[in-house]
Amino acid sequence: MIFIACVPFAAVAQSTSFTSAREALRQGVSAYQGGYYELAMPALQFAADRGEFMASYYLAKIYQDSTGPYTDHAKAYALFEKIADDHLDADPDDPRAQYVGKALTALAGYVLRGLPEIGLAPDAERAVFYLKNASTTFNDEDAQFELAKLQLKGEGVETNVPLGRHWLSVLSQNGHAGAQAFFADLLWRGKHVEPDPARALALIAVAVDNASPQDAMWIDDIYQNIFCGAAEGTRKQATGIVAQWGNRYGRKPAASYDRSGLPQLAATPVRTCKNGEPVDMIQTQAEASAQRLPAVRTFEYGTMGGPAKLRDINVPGPAAPAQPVSPAAPVEAR
Repeated sequence: MIFIACVPFAAVAQSTSFTSAREALRQGVSAYQGGYYELAMPALQFAADRGEFMASYYLAKIYQDSTGPYTDHAKAYALFEKIADDHLDADPDDPRAQYVGKALTALAGYVLRGLPEIGLAPDAERAVFYLKNASTTFNDEDAQFELAKLQLKGEGVETNVPLGRHWLSVLSQNGHAGAQAFFADLLWRGKHVEPDPARALALIAVAVDNASPQDAMWIDDIYQNIFCGAAEGTRKQATGIVAQWGNRYGRKPAASYDRSGLPQLAATPVRTCKNGEPVDMIQTQAEASAQRLPAVRTFEYGTMGGPAKLRDINVPGPAAPAQPVSPAAPVEAR
């Protein structure tokens, strides 16, 4: 008993046996979702070694998590790359397809920033290459968001402000919190669009309500900046807009659970403006009759020639024409 108590937990976990790869996957995913990485790791590794696709994906997510105890970006990169290379021919209707798209988006993030531990230098063009595959073949919204931002800056791709702005608007209408926050900041600063303080405040309020836990901090930062800089009249005007937008452009994130199995409570800091005024949240209380706009199902950023292959994507064709945007949309694509 004394000997066992002295053995590191990882060593004990590695000796755990599972009845099947599928059962190991089930246990591993359940432990991952509950935040028990130390229990998830051996189960997921067991399943991944026996060919379970989702096990490899969740292992990569654990290694990618910079706040967790098992952070290893080199391993995350290798796993995401293998997922992309092995499954890029997955049919878009295949349940695995969305995770292939997410793997490509994760790869793009690493390539864009570089990964010194494996000698990977930053390469914006290569990042765009991954994002186009994720956007066109797998309709990954995060890839579309990142690609739209690069399109605005002309980083790794030719600058195309109308197209980047258009897709930020489309994603905002479809409830993507990151796109809503980014677009709200552009509206506030009048960059790439006409300045519109009231719509900026309304849109960032919706983004705060939509934000996932991992995005909440930076989205709250933008909200604080816009709220504190907005005049009282602008705040009242934004409140009226939010009453219509909350339901149209809302997309409540899935609840996060802690180790007790209970939903995690928001633990956001108490924010104040420079003058000491508290930062009040505009409630996204929507009208019952408001209807969500239909989601955009495809993303025309480029074309694919022949069978989908990660390294064979064609050069993008002419920019897609801007689609009409509802007058009630966060911003017109102009």
